[in-house]
Amino acid sequence: MRGTLLESLLRGPFTEKAPLGADGDIARMAAELDVSAQRRLGRSLSLRLVDAGSCNACELELNALSNAYYDLERFGLRFVASPRHADVLLVTGPVTKNMREALLRTHDAMPSPKWVVAVGDCATCGGLLGGGYACLNGAGDVLPVDLRIPGCPPTPTQLLQGLLALFAK
Repeated sequence: MRGTLLESLLRGPFTEKAPLGADGDIARMAAELDVSAQRRLGRSLSLRLVDAGSCNACELELNALSNAYYDLERFGLRFVASPRHADVLLVTGPVTKNMREALLRTHDAMPSPKWVVAVGDCATCGGLLGGGYACLNGAGDVLPVDLRIPGCPPTPTQLLQGLLALFAK
């Protein structure tokens, strides 16, 4: 017991080193997104996420945007719990028939202006399960989609680039 405790105190932590060079790009893109949101909306950008039947890989990457490495809330990007406070509706997964009504209600509860972003291959085209007995072919079959971010799953950097493209339109 003493040996294990002493060894754990003397040995360094098991953490990974931060990627080189990516931090500047992420900070630049996040600051650009905040400036675009302030110019277009007059405030920060609020996101509402709806999992319409995904495998949760896209949600893990979206949650990574809030971790200590990306920390995008410092640039005005934040997730909200209520659709009444959201500007952007992020949809992940192929829309299941059971989630169709909930997705429509969430979209209807959002104030204008509002944008819909399909995140990941499943939300853009249905993916592997699209067109099956329980799934529709993606978010575009239910809602008007303003932006599609492909990938299985898209990385946090790709997600940030996609949100920048949304305001570049």
